[in-house]
Amino acid sequence: MMLFIEIVNYLVLIVCVLIGVAFVTLLERKVLGYIQIRKGPNKVGYMGLLQPFSDALKLFTKEPTYSIVSNFLAYYLSPVFSLFISLFIWVVVPYKVGLLSFNLGMLFFLCCLSLGVYSVMIAGWSSNCKYSLLGGLRAVAQTISYEVSLALILLSFIMLIGGFNFELLSKYQEFTWFIVICFPLGLVWFSSCLAETNRTPFDFSEGESELVSGFNTEYSGGGFALIFMAEYSSILFMSVLFVVLFLGSDSSSVMFYMKSVFMAFVFIWVRGTLPR
Repeated sequence: MMLFIEIVNYLVLIVCVLIGVAFVTLLERKVLGYIQIRKGPNKVGYMGLLQPFSDALKLFTKEPTYSIVSNFLAYYLSPVFSLFISLFIWVVVPYKVGLLSFNLGMLFFLCCLSLGVYSVMIAGWSSNCKYSLLGGLRAVAQTISYEVSLALILLSFIMLIGGFNFELLSKYQEFTWFIVICFPLGLVWFSSCLAETNRTPFDFSEGESELVSGFNTEYSGGGFALIFMAEYSSILFMSVLFVVLFLGSDSSSVMFYMKSVFMAFVFIWVRGTLPR
């Protein structure tokens, strides 16, 4: 019975994450619009609130196309694997509903992060396109490089709190946030998160000015939508994780979610401030 409740809790969490991803894409388009002195999407629904769902419907109803020289199975499975990893990693976030309590949550997070690069690499290789392959190779080099800094920062937290469980972090930040006493670590962590999620200014794997669209050049319709959802799910997860690590809040409080939305906004703000 407990297993059934945990599975239902996880499925509810996944639905909430996917809805959150939809609104993060809308937030990005709105923020970038105002940065560029325009309004952004405002036609579909009230103030454009239904725009992400309209886009999803459009992408998933498009006819699937693929290059005749691509590796068919790997080409189609890599976006699915990418989305699976980006949603599966959410179980490590400490919730009060008793979803799962990982005593080795930090190690699990690093393992999932390492697996994520395979989907990008396989997507680039299986497309059999030189631009996609270059984007995949760049993503591999970048992810391996920045995972070292993420692992070292997590190691410092492990030594500080004496455990691998993310739940311990909120107890240690009851009176002072870690961002106050570890500000340089916070900056390095945020920069590494930008690199891990392939965001500006580290979007080398998708460099539009050099590689057409990078590793996802040959993807359209549903495949592109899955890659897109995986990327924004990772951004949302990294925003939540930054709050857990540095802006300590109880996950059952409203402030926790407000801080997470603010961190997602900072990701978008960086993209608007540093154009290619």
